[in-house]
Amino acid sequence: MSSELEEAAIDETRQLAADADRVIVKAGTNSLTDDESNLDDEKLDKLVDDLEDLLSRDKEVILVSSGSIGAGTGRIEQSSGTVEESQALSTVGQSLLMHRYTESFARYDRKVAQLLLTQHDLENPERFTNLRNTIETLLDWGVVPIINENDAVATEEIRIGDNDMLSSAAAIGVDADLLVTLTDVGGVYTGNPKEDDDAERIEAVGTNYDQVQDIISETTSEGFGGIQTKVEGARDVSEHGNPAVIAKSTEPDVLEKIATAKPVGTIFIPINGVSDD
Repeated sequence: MSSELEEAAIDETRQLAADADRVIVKAGTNSLTDDESNLDDEKLDKLVDDLEDLLSRDKEVILVSSGSIGAGTGRIEQSSGTVEESQALSTVGQSLLMHRYTESFARYDRKVAQLLLTQHDLENPERFTNLRNTIETLLDWGVVPIINENDAVATEEIRIGDNDMLSSAAAIGVDADLLVTLTDVGGVYTGNPKEDDDAERIEAVGTNYDQVQDIISETTSEGFGGIQTKVEGARDVSEHGNPAVIAKSTEPDVLEKIATAKPVGTIFIPINGVSDD
């Protein structure tokens, strides 16, 4: 990313992200739970504080939140070794998750709504139209929609990265102007930053997408925050002409930085979405 053209495209994309009116923010399980899989109040409140920064700028915000299985695991100390156990744990954790979101958003006098989805809701035109209408109504009311996968009835969907693809599909389907994926790493790197001290953050993904995919294929491991699906989801959004950002959830004022066009995480340049002159 060294040419003047590429640097100009990065700057323009950052401004495009800052100007977004409708934003989908996806928060992963590790961004909401501690090492023992307990729901971490400090992490959740920090996320809500960051979201409030967007809301206070009169942006429409939709949250895609993982964490129900992790929260359930921490609450009743049961394993999630089987699909059935994961489904049951999600039902325990989801109620706790929404309770905490309700409490945390109430600090700002904000109301929230829960939407539990499966792939069928996204693929079936009639069901998706109903979903979109509901989301539009909630946003009109000033209510923050909180979306999660309906793990209680899902089977194949219970795997690393489900909500990464759900958030990108939702961003495209509801005409969001920006997708922000918050995770436990600071963006996309040239290696696994948890294992490789020499791994460098990739500032932007655009024409170098194939190279980035090659790097991810070589370095992806279970502890790397499910980065492959995050990159694929961000790319899907960029192919529809909108920017996407992958950033670290613990970064101070992470969403404010995006909203003020400051460098943070890895930004995905829209395909044919920024000028070439």
